[in-house]
Amino acid sequence: MRCKGLILMLSGVLASLAIGWFAFPAALYRTEAQPMQFNHAVHTGEQNGMTCDMCHEFTENGSFKGIPTIAKCTECHSAAIGSTESEKVLVEQFVTPHKEIPWKVYSRQPDNAYFPHAAHVKRAEIKCEECHGPHGSSSTLPVYQVNRISGYSRDIWGRNISGLPSHPWEGMKMDRCVRCHAERHRDDSCLDCHK
Repeated sequence: MRCKGLILMLSGVLASLAIGWFAFPAALYRTEAQPMQFNHAVHTGEQNGMTCDMCHEFTENGSFKGIPTIAKCTECHSAAIGSTESEKVLVEQFVTPHKEIPWKVYSRQPDNAYFPHAAHVKRAEIKCEECHGPHGSSSTLPVYQVNRISGYSRDIWGRNISGLPSHPWEGMKMDRCVRCHAERHRDDSCLDCHK
């Protein structure tokens, strides 16, 4: 009788773990399609040799513009350059009608957090790859998943349900910021990032 109770208890624990590990994330996040694919490798590779800041610019006052506007894309893509489906979509649906691309933003920070890119990129000379990984050399965009409750991308938490990153650049949680500041001997107050 005792053995049967132990088996039932272990079965319950395993079922709960499976639900928490697999079913809950599937229910919590929904996948949304980007408006088109984007090949960073074509832009940053040897043929074009662009750097991140050529499209992801800073304004004169040091604020970060983020995702490039269609005007920035039009500087090179006023007409189709290549023959890919994405190039066709870019020109026909966005460049020609002067319509902004409604990109889903992987790294949109929570409303209570302030992240000054200029201070990190310009002053601290942190390379984009340290936080964003090899995104600049990717040929396709990663799957975009949004949290059904918060509305934030899964990339803020990280792909691993445990919250432990598989790569140093994965996830954008506060403990990562605190650890980086500690490594660089920064003594910042909470109000520096939470305005």
